[in-house]
Amino acid sequence: MSDGFINELREALGDGSLLIGAEIEERYYRDISGQSVAKPRAVVRPRTTEQVSELLRLCHRSKVPVTTQGGMTGLVWGALPNGNEIVLSMERVNAVEEVDTSAGVAIAQAGAPLQKIQERVEQQGYMFPLDLGARGSCTIGGNISTNAGGNRVIRYGMTRNLILGLEVVTADGTVLPGLRKYLKNNTGIDLTQLFIGSEGILGVVTRAALRIFPIPAERQVALCALHSFARVISFLGMARQHLGAELTAFEAMWNEYYRLVVERVIGVVRPLSTHYPFYVLIEASGEKADRIHSDLEKLLEIAMDNNIIVDATLSTSKGSAAAIWRIRDSALELGRTFAYVSRISFDVGLAIDQMDEFAKTISMRIKMIDAGAFAIIFGHAGDGNLHVDLHHENSPDRRKDLEKLVYQITGEFGGSISAEHGVGILKRPYLKISRTKDEIETMRALKRALDPNNILNPGRIFTM
Repeated sequence: MSDGFINELREALGDGSLLIGAEIEERYYRDISGQSVAKPRAVVRPRTTEQVSELLRLCHRSKVPVTTQGGMTGLVWGALPNGNEIVLSMERVNAVEEVDTSAGVAIAQAGAPLQKIQERVEQQGYMFPLDLGARGSCTIGGNISTNAGGNRVIRYGMTRNLILGLEVVTADGTVLPGLRKYLKNNTGIDLTQLFIGSEGILGVVTRAALRIFPIPAERQVALCALHSFARVISFLGMARQHLGAELTAFEAMWNEYYRLVVERVIGVVRPLSTHYPFYVLIEASGEKADRIHSDLEKLLEIAMDNNIIVDATLSTSKGSAAAIWRIRDSALELGRTFAYVSRISFDVGLAIDQMDEFAKTISMRIKMIDAGAFAIIFGHAGDGNLHVDLHHENSPDRRKDLEKLVYQITGEFGGSISAEHGVGILKRPYLKISRTKDEIETMRALKRALDPNNILNPGRIFTM
């Protein structure tokens, strides 16, 4: 990348949009996991779609690779730039442009933080149901790029279920104006869905039309203790049957997760004893407060009478509900209480009835590599997604062996190596576990068609 090209960028985009040398802060080459790389040659911070288009037009012409960044909350190194890449930071393209309650849609720019969108639509009595622990820093563009899931998938679906349309800039600078404020659009191939979950390798999302919903009049949360995962599955079935569409979340936590969070994370309450094997956070929401409360209370009574759950606490206020959710949302804080070099985070998709055996297999076989290794397991049990934090303080040099083992076990159980975090660079060697050779080659064909010079996030998901 020549100085002449940098000067051309400055002339086209203006000095305020271009950072080089000492102007580039560490946050552009360090992510939330603590992983850092060499400083990139340049960082471009556009304010408009037109500037994004001009940047990509120039990079496409000169075959200069580009890494797109949002909130840098990813866990698979997908937004960390290589030394020869320009960083395209979406931090200044961050407005919530419109909230249309009649259509049930909000229009937001890609750099808008998730929490900013949530708070903006809440001002008009609506909610954007996508919700993650990183809500304050992750951006909607990043959520779209990885098809994020989060806490309410069981009711509202993944990110792709919440998108009505996208404005996207392709590798050569072409702007695809796909923003639409209606649900039905059967006019050929759905290009919107093509870009969701593609981790920025096919185009750069600049604006999104998001589905929003009226805020439920009541939201009740309970934390329950159970003696076995078989009872967790039974409880999930009962919750689906008794709550129906009121069931918003069903989160499972193995003992190690719950116990360590309440012991090690400052400010987290302990509503139940720490000696139970499993814990479930269940949330119900709807328009009739009395009904929501009575339905969840009745479910807990039936489950207790049938020895499905052995202890439970029900929220009595927004504050107590938030305190229960804080337990489940403290995974990142818990991880930071351990040395980074000893921790590996996994995000896998599994059939729900395979989860317990998977967890037992992981816990047993990692000790063949490191007798002191242990796994902390939790996740969105209602939609088949487990998070596994593996700790191996006695053998930091065996990290790759442990990583390979966990993905191998995931394959043995017919699972997905990534349920919602994406593939990025970190999981790229293991893509073949969850996708066939023909599927990967089809992805490459799409990449070649839309990005023939391979400038958009090259090396993410797969190599060309």
